[in-house]
Amino acid sequence: MGEIVYKIVRGWEWAEAEKSGVFTGSADDKRDGFIHLSAAHQVGATFDRYFRDENNPWLILLDSERFGPALKWEVSRRGEKFPHLYGTFAVGDAEKVVAIDRDGDGRPIFPPEIA
Repeated sequence: MGEIVYKIVRGWEWAEAEKSGVFTGSADDKRDGFIHLSAAHQVGATFDRYFRDENNPWLILLDSERFGPALKWEVSRRGEKFPHLYGTFAVGDAEKVVAIDRDGDGRPIFPPEIA
């Protein structure tokens, strides 16, 4: 198994993927031509920037090795490299799917490996 990479999705986006069996990307992903992913240490900032006001976000855990050369680490915000998937992924490719709950102060609760 390779490094785990993460995709934050809106609840309705994941529901659509479950119906079709394939996640083809969010509107932003489709606009940019790749699926935006994050490394563990990037998930919190990605959530704060793009998903803070979402009511039903989910965290999808994916094994980076599964995607071969379709997964590229490219410079993005603040000059940091982010994983970008040039393609789609099957719902069955998810190692784990976790609802992002919130604590009493409204902060997201992530799995322990998220820094």
